[in-house]
Amino acid sequence: MTKTTIFTQLERDHDKHRELLNRIEVTTGASEERKQLFENFRTEVTAHAAAEEETLYSTMLAKPELRHDGQHSVAEHHELDELMAEIADMDPSSPQWMQKFKKLKHDYLHHIDEEEQDMFPAAEEGLTEEKEAELAKKFKERKPKEYQRALEGVDMEDNRE
Repeated sequence: MTKTTIFTQLERDHDKHRELLNRIEVTTGASEERKQLFENFRTEVTAHAAAEEETLYSTMLAKPELRHDGQHSVAEHHELDELMAEIADMDPSSPQWMQKFKKLKHDYLHHIDEEEQDMFPAAEEGLTEEKEAELAKKFKERKPKEYQRALEGVDMEDNRE
């Protein structure tokens, strides 16, 4: 039996997100299915990103050799959050909604591919097995709390100037 690492947990989430994106893409108009799938995606990604930042990214930011990758990914999370907020405020039956959604899908897939192909291997090299196990445990504990926060709408939009 293979051990579950922070990286396998994150990749498992990514697979779920890919599936949701594909399911959203084939919906039409302002259907309840489209609205529900998009809200599910947004909640999942928001919780995932927060827990990822609090565990893996915070560790990476503390290591000079991994800091740049961590900063890059945090910045991409912010851009994706803004794009999801824009889409949430749009009429789901409009052509602009699908146009924005396709941009989100492209940007998100690029982000997670970059994480899985470049960032995770670099981070794995820079972390001990003990640290990886600690991060996996923290992520597993943190994500349900972040999921609840996302369901409540906490941190979904940043209205600061």
